[in-house]
Amino acid sequence: MKILVSLKRIPDPEQKTRFKGNAIDFSGTNWVPNQFDEYAVETALRLTENASAGNARDGEVVVTTIGTADAGKVLSSALAMGADRAIHVDGADENLDADIVAQVMKKLVEAEKPDLVLMGKLAADSEGNQAGQLLAGYLNWPQATFAAGIEVVDGGKALLVHREVDSGVETKKVPLPAVVTVDLRIVAPQAVKNGKTAATHAYAEGPRYASLKGIMAAKKKPTAKKTFAELGVTPALRVKTVAVEAPPARKAGIKVGSVEELVAKLHNEAKVL
Repeated sequence: MKILVSLKRIPDPEQKTRFKGNAIDFSGTNWVPNQFDEYAVETALRLTENASAGNARDGEVVVTTIGTADAGKVLSSALAMGADRAIHVDGADENLDADIVAQVMKKLVEAEKPDLVLMGKLAADSEGNQAGQLLAGYLNWPQATFAAGIEVVDGGKALLVHREVDSGVETKKVPLPAVVTVDLRIVAPQAVKNGKTAATHAYAEGPRYASLKGIMAAKKKPTAKKTFAELGVTPALRVKTVAVEAPPARKAGIKVGSVEELVAKLHNEAKVL
């Protein structure tokens, strides 16, 4: 199975957001891989290896990102985890929206011809979750979103995708090729079953850490460079950020002398009761 995985770098959520005028100040920002994209990489690795036989690879994992030169660091991280090769599409963050990402991914799919495209369910910096759905629409491929579990069935011709919904777990059967976006529970110990690794095998919780051997091996793995022009994509934004501003400062709290006074204030002043 050949799997194409998209990655995005985002500002470290642990850092305090700073503003410069009506925009976020990214100077001094520590960039990290979008966590849901890391989960997609881990899922791809689990789908293409036999963990019962020393993680022998049975397939190929290709990772890609769109961004400036610095964005290539997320590809290095994925290669160190075990991905086979990478594709870096040059582009600035301010020239991207979900539609452009989907168009770029469509061109890469047409060139690479993967059996499966895996993406994170959303980008944690913008909370946007449209790229996967747009890509499936452009390709006219089946899709499943917010995957919490994946099983390979029908001799590798289809997937059972388990999704958490309000009433429990919903299961969709998706023929390949397909687009699947993953949720956080996809990296649970037994969330991915590929038909080769023993069904009883349990992975460690979460995405794997890159070993020293993996980091050294990543330096020798190929990374292709692409541009919008080479892919035939015109970066015309459909969604633009007009301004960004911090929320108003919270008012200081007050103390009340009794439950009755609290209820009265919630009812008469806060108007929430």
